[in-house]
Amino acid sequence: MAPTGKRVLSGVQPSGELHIGNYFGAIRQFIELQEGNEAAYFLADYHSMTSIRDAAERRRVTLDLALGFLAFGVDPKRSILYRQSDVPQVHELAWCLSTVTPMSLLERSHAYKDKVAHGLPADHGLFAYPPLMAADILIHRADIVPVGQDQKQHVEMTRDMAQKFNHAYGDVLTIPEPYIYESVAVVPGTDGQKMSKAYGNTVEMFAPEKALRKQVMGIVTDSTPVEDPKDPNQPLFQLWNLMASAEEREEMRQVCERGGVGYGDVKKRLVARLLDFFAEARERHADFSARPDDVEDILRDGAQRASAGAAPLLAAVRQAAGVGPLS
Repeated sequence: MAPTGKRVLSGVQPSGELHIGNYFGAIRQFIELQEGNEAAYFLADYHSMTSIRDAAERRRVTLDLALGFLAFGVDPKRSILYRQSDVPQVHELAWCLSTVTPMSLLERSHAYKDKVAHGLPADHGLFAYPPLMAADILIHRADIVPVGQDQKQHVEMTRDMAQKFNHAYGDVLTIPEPYIYESVAVVPGTDGQKMSKAYGNTVEMFAPEKALRKQVMGIVTDSTPVEDPKDPNQPLFQLWNLMASAEEREEMRQVCERGGVGYGDVKKRLVARLLDFFAEARERHADFSARPDDVEDILRDGAQRASAGAAPLLAAVRQAAGVGPLS
């Protein structure tokens, strides 16, 4: 059961077209946590500067991410939806946090090590992103941060930085807790790794049907003949299970055990299920895509509301740290 009466904060980095890993691993939680909580969700366009070097592309994927949030049901009347770069208080707080953040903590970042291992350049922005990530959370005074199990370290690092700042300057910052969506740990990509645009292994729910079908048909499987039993732990079946009822999952498990069904047939079923499962969201996405000015108005309003909430927290940080004039 989802918590209520909390301040909730989370964000997604715009790195390319949204995929089903974004939905099941993050955005579905955001929709659920709108009920009975004060929720704020942001588009992490400054974080995207570690991987995207093209300005027009950044603006495109940031808008596409906003369209996805709205299509899935993030309600700007109940939640705050904004661009990270539109709330400047975040970046001042990030500097304050960096002054109490040990190098050893940055060196332990799983995300940094993983991205370098996959070929991203080891620049300062990539290495030093945790204080900015922590500021995103702490500026909202968030009680809980919805993350996947593989992202729990992000919140743990944020807690470490907040505690170090509070130890140095007094109890100014709220110590957040991670909220793990237990039913989905990691959504597998078409190659079996975690689904990620950076790895080129995504299934994009807003792609045209032909492109979506091509992505699904590219899911890696083994060479087991049609008539033989199949391993139900392969990415193909894990993706099917995300959108299946308990009865359908059990039926598919039995199909795997007895054999007689080919991977191609299961992939066709998966395409049909994806189109049905995301049909309403695809319609809303098309509607918002035709109204970019309305989307911009939503983000502008969200930034104003986020900044209004951030200003008192940053003023308290400055006062505690002895920065600026004595208030």
